Amino acid sequence: MKLLLDAHILLWSLIDPSQLSKRVSDELENPSNELWISPISTWEILLLSERGRVVLDADPVCWLRDVLGRIPFKEAGINHEIAIMSRILKLPHQDPADRFLAASSVVYGLTLVTADKRLMTVPDIAVLPNQ
Repeated sequence: MKLLLDAHILLWSLIDPSQLSKRVSDELENPSNELWISPISTWEILLLSERGRVVLDADPVCWLRDVLGRIPFKEAGINHEIAIMSRILKLPHQDPADRFLAASSVVYGLTLVTADKRLMTVPDIAVLPNQ
């Protein structure tokens, strides 16, 4: 399975794995699955740190660079098709980060791993819910 990690899933997997459901934890550890990360999640983590909503052990930029250098993942880069899809998808809200993640999951054929109930209800995307 190709798993696109929402920012909070990435954070929890690294700093608070107890927040992950058994199924999500098992899938993240399954070596046959591919882990994908969007630059949008990197951006979101930096924003969360700037706003004091997440506290990291080190400077957030250094911490992220270290993490991204250590874990095997594929980058779900932003492109024009994702920008278009972000406006086509019927999401229950206008959060740009969520729109780009949902669009990335469609364009790249990925399963979005999330605990965001609003994203779990989008019929056009594959979701592995953290419940």
